[in-house]
Amino acid sequence: MVKDFDFMPIVRLKIDVAGTVGDEAWREIKQFDQIQSADFGPQFGSGGLVPSHVATAASAVPPKPALSLPKGEAWRNPYPKGAWIGAEIRLQTPLLAQYAVSYYLEQDRVLDADVVE
Repeated sequence: MVKDFDFMPIVRLKIDVAGTVGDEAWREIKQFDQIQSADFGPQFGSGGLVPSHVATAASAVPPKPALSLPKGEAWRNPYPKGAWIGAEIRLQTPLLAQYAVSYYLEQDRVLDADVVE
């Protein structure tokens, strides 16, 4: 019997980027082993940022998230206190998504994690 999944569960994260530059905070996150893919960037939400910092996104296919940042002064300055940027993690099953939420919430830079339905 073949199972037909109509959707791939998504976990949304809020990543504390304060004091880091570019995608440094995202690269520090330890990814859940069973993710299908992961994306990081302001299109998933952001807060406490000036427009010059909200310019790009990172994508990942496990295990190494990567991002090419534009060269410029804004990307050499650390994000301010209270700044966060969102991320989306896609998993194969709802149960894995629930485990992933717990896994990510144990990490210092993860402010919030929740399954999106």
